[in-house]
Amino acid sequence: MHRLKALITKEFIQVFRDKVTLALIVGIPIMQLLIFGFAINTDVKHLKTAVLDQSLSQESRELLDHFTSSMYFDVVKTARNFRELNEAVGRGEVKVGIAIPPDFTAKISSGRSSAVQVIVDATDNMSASSAISAAMMIGMLDSQRIAASELQRSGGALRAQAVDIRVRPWYNPDFVTSWYMLPGIIGALMTMTLTFMVGTAIVRESEQGTLEQLLVTPMRSWELLSSKVTPYVLIAYLQLAVAIIVGVFIFDMPFRGSLILFLGLTFFFIMASLSVGVMISTVANNERQSLQLSILNILPSILLSGFMFPIDAMPKFFQELSRFVPMTYYLKIARHIILKGSPLSYVWLDALILCAFVAVLFTASILMFRRRYSA
Repeated sequence: MHRLKALITKEFIQVFRDKVTLALIVGIPIMQLLIFGFAINTDVKHLKTAVLDQSLSQESRELLDHFTSSMYFDVVKTARNFRELNEAVGRGEVKVGIAIPPDFTAKISSGRSSAVQVIVDATDNMSASSAISAAMMIGMLDSQRIAASELQRSGGALRAQAVDIRVRPWYNPDFVTSWYMLPGIIGALMTMTLTFMVGTAIVRESEQGTLEQLLVTPMRSWELLSSKVTPYVLIAYLQLAVAIIVGVFIFDMPFRGSLILFLGLTFFFIMASLSVGVMISTVANNERQSLQLSILNILPSILLSGFMFPIDAMPKFFQELSRFVPMTYYLKIARHIILKGSPLSYVWLDALILCAFVAVLFTASILMFRRRYSA
């Protein structure tokens, strides 16, 4: 009994005397509670919206006011023609495009229904569902308001619906959940495996003493790290190939864009993930800590990147925080190329930001690695 008590006491001391482990024990639950409590929201509001108002009448302005006052639509762009409206949705500048026809007021005044086109980017199922539900409700309420006004004025029979909302969901018209999830799963899978595998591999070599043997050679730090991460680049591309094959042939996911472009831009995300794994290895003292730190990195990558929950539904603070997550930009690239068939001109900014992440993270990993293992 005394021996068991001594062993338990020893384990408690070993766990709690390590500052990294203690910080993770407290940090991971706090991060989960904050993210799930504040950032996770399935009711998506303030969707970026482009408007093409060809009527330019009082009635069309009132309709647009009802869209914006609903809190679901934020008009950020006024298009001059359908080409601008379509490009705004295609580029991802906006989630919703609203087109009001030139005869909108004339049809309503003559007792006919007037069709209002609402284009929705359906690559994000939650945002698209919120936009469609809100648009249909606004159309119904406006029709009831117009009907009540005309009934009071004339007392005659009225058409069923004055404002006919015609929704056009693009890129995923049937709202297939697997199409929406699979690009995110690709990013999440590589984030989990790469950060964990490279982090634990370097820590394991450090514990076994083989890393120190390499450090005494004339090889430079960046050369050593490059040799360590290169096999994992191949592993990442193998995972990517399997994921694409499964998505296309089992889940019937369309791959509308350039495969070469997608593979090329994926390289930057792979390097960013591997750099984070190297940084974890320089902080962790053992494999257990490396695993815990990997989880600490994976949680915000999955929850704040827009993989499971739309960024537009998050509070402003968490929206800004998502800008510091590489997977946020990779997810945009993946959905653009796979589901939309977008060219480089549509995703160049996200690709450039990923390149910046690679430059910063890989440089930081080299400096941290040199500082720890050269001391």
